[in-house]
Amino acid sequence: MHLLSASCVCALTLASALLCQVAALETVTGLYGETLAIPCNKGAMKAEDVFITKWKYDKGDGLSGDLLVKQKNQNVSISATDEYKGRVSLAVNSSLLLSSATLADQRTFTCMEVVGADIAEYPVNVVVYKFPTELEISEQSEELEIGKLTKLGTCAAKDANPAANITWLKNNKPLLADGNEISIQTSVLVDPVTGLSTTTATLEYSAEKEDKNAQFTCSTRDAAGTELLSTPVTFTITYSTENIVLSVIAPGPLVEGDNVTLKCEADGNPAPTSFNFHLKGDVVKVENGDTYTITNVSRDTTGEYKCSLIENPSMEASEDITVNYLDINSSPSGNIVKRAGEGLPLTLNIYSSGKAKVSWTKDDVELEKEPNLNKLTYSHSGVYECEVTMGPLSRKASFELVVEGSPVIKKLSQQLSDDGLHEVLICDVEGFPKPVVSWSINGTLLDESAFVNGKITHKIKVVPSANLTVSCTVSNEFGSDTKPINVSSLNWKVRVDKQDQSDDSDQTKLVVGVVVGVLIATAVIGLAYWVYMKKSKQGSWKTGEKENGSSEEEKKLEEKVEENSQKAEV
Repeated sequence: MHLLSASCVCALTLASALLCQVAALETVTGLYGETLAIPCNKGAMKAEDVFITKWKYDKGDGLSGDLLVKQKNQNVSISATDEYKGRVSLAVNSSLLLSSATLADQRTFTCMEVVGADIAEYPVNVVVYKFPTELEISEQSEELEIGKLTKLGTCAAKDANPAANITWLKNNKPLLADGNEISIQTSVLVDPVTGLSTTTATLEYSAEKEDKNAQFTCSTRDAAGTELLSTPVTFTITYSTENIVLSVIAPGPLVEGDNVTLKCEADGNPAPTSFNFHLKGDVVKVENGDTYTITNVSRDTTGEYKCSLIENPSMEASEDITVNYLDINSSPSGNIVKRAGEGLPLTLNIYSSGKAKVSWTKDDVELEKEPNLNKLTYSHSGVYECEVTMGPLSRKASFELVVEGSPVIKKLSQQLSDDGLHEVLICDVEGFPKPVVSWSINGTLLDESAFVNGKITHKIKVVPSANLTVSCTVSNEFGSDTKPINVSSLNWKVRVDKQDQSDDSDQTKLVVGVVVGVLIATAVIGLAYWVYMKKSKQGSWKTGEKENGSSEEEKKLEEKVEENSQKAEV
């Protein structure tokens, strides 16, 4: 942006009067050390129209110095003899080119142009800017104490023109001085040789715990708004311990034999590095560390534990430790042999740090509840195991029970084989040791089941030719048992079965058979009576008697046949 003002320079000569041109005072901004282009009349005049172009500058105290002159169709003539010697030249558009701009160049330069009979002057005010090359934070504090206004550091913006404005920031947010928790003191120093300014801003800050990892920076902006930012710095925030925590570090719920680590943490900064650990009456001092490990814990380790600061024992923390344990005592155990009918009491005592769960199995098959062995049977034989669990702990106890005694026939039965050619006799037995099974009749062994839980089933097949009584006898070292069963002749059974099968399968045939039988019987009776009457007639013929009574007898016979026929139809 250019700042404008008005000036008028008039010149009169005896030969003629020249018209005075009014030119506006223009401001040109240049960068320190760079080449500065100072325009002449903003380049409004064409070079071929200008007869003479001359540049001069204001030396102060009303004096001016010549820089260069250019006449039409001639080369530029440099007239500068002071600090501008070798630094000035003329551009095609008549602008003055000034190299290596310094703050001493902040003055008025005037371009004079002769066009025809007119002479005009165009003064230009020059301003030289210099942006600081960097921002640097120095005089940093080693640490900040909470609640205490402490010098944090000094930010410097060196060799600038105009002097830089510095802003302090925390985590990229500006800090505003309040005279209480934030104080910023700013000063500007000008170099007497270069004229450049160095701005310093010292920050005093009252820290908080949250500033432990905060980043502090300072910044400045040039006239165009470009920001220059310093390298961020962090500070150690010191404060006394206000809280202490004891942590129990373990892989999971503690059980006997585990290791457990106690860790003591305090929130002071710098953090304490030495602690006292209170272990159920004993005090262990740990220096340059904050942990203590208890190895191979037992149920006696359960209790309250504490840690405290060595320099301040009253500041302490506590935590309870619980060691889980599980023991069982069961009876009976090992191999147990009992007689059938006796009782076997079960005893299970549990010693644990919490509620335990009990489960039972027999021969690896889970039972719904604890077995009742008050009155033993052969089926109670087997391997029993109880498992007691509590969290990650598990304990087992087992025993093997054998119930022995004299064998007993539980059931004696018979059935016809599938092919109908044999009788199958079945003897179900219980006893231990394994009973020997025998029969009172010769037969073929059909099957003998496996001897499991004192039970066995023995099957034979026989072909009885007559009704008879068969006995099954079982025995072992403790005694014997016999039970009889009546077995019918297989031939009779076959006939009865076939007759029953015929009667049951076709009732209609039975009814028809009865009706046909009655009809046949009636016909036979009628035929016999007819033969009888015929013989009677033949006899009368032989004696020569008349057959007057034969018609009546025949009529009675016909009525009798008809009556029997009606009964048969019914």
